[in-house]
Amino acid sequence: MTNEQPAVADTPSEAAANQDPAQGAEGEPRRGRGGRGGERGEGGRGRGRGRDDRRNNRREEEDDGIIEKLVHINRVSKTVKGGKRFGFAALVVVGDGSGRVGFGKGKAREVPEAIQKATAAARKKMIRVPLKEGRTLHHDGNGRFGAGKVTVRTAPPGTGIIAGGPMRAVFESLGVADVVTKSVGTSNPYNMIRATFDALQDQTSPKSVAQRRGKKVADLLGRGGASEAEAEADAAAIAE
Repeated sequence: MTNEQPAVADTPSEAAANQDPAQGAEGEPRRGRGGRGGERGEGGRGRGRGRDDRRNNRREEEDDGIIEKLVHINRVSKTVKGGKRFGFAALVVVGDGSGRVGFGKGKAREVPEAIQKATAAARKKMIRVPLKEGRTLHHDGNGRFGAGKVTVRTAPPGTGIIAGGPMRAVFESLGVADVVTKSVGTSNPYNMIRATFDALQDQTSPKSVAQRRGKKVADLLGRGGASEAEAEADAAAIAE
């Protein structure tokens, strides 16, 4: 019997040719790009899901009953050497439906990002407006910004929101159920909303006036022929 010895490769090329393709250079199992990619893919997918979960949680935290209404989106373009670059400007009105409202604008290359920026800006600049019985304004008012002029008037129950365009979004977010408005001049949504906020910022309630003058609410409402009992009842029904 003859002892056969394994053939020894004379050159590295012959050694590579004789090597099992499923093993590495030192006899260890070779992990192809698919295996490494699979491991990284699983880890990447896991990390991606973690980021998505955090984003979803953040959205749930921000969803605190705030009403968001998109009023206007404007597409703008900038001419550059290679062509045109398009961007978007969004105008958003937010409110809690209970007397707080705000507006903001944002610019970005994509519409969702522009809306997100506008919403964040509106949340930071919310104002409080006193409401009568929680449904309408305490008194009439006028607002102006630039070429925009608006008039807002209190209304009896059942009137509804008599307003159009951007002004309707403001009163719906504010929580007003009965109001009559009129806009004169420009139809630019930015100027209309600023004029509306100018009128809302001048709103005062009998309670705040009584505190400023050092009197009771019933004393203010008792004038004009109303009896003391009626004034007391009206003062008790006033909601800030």
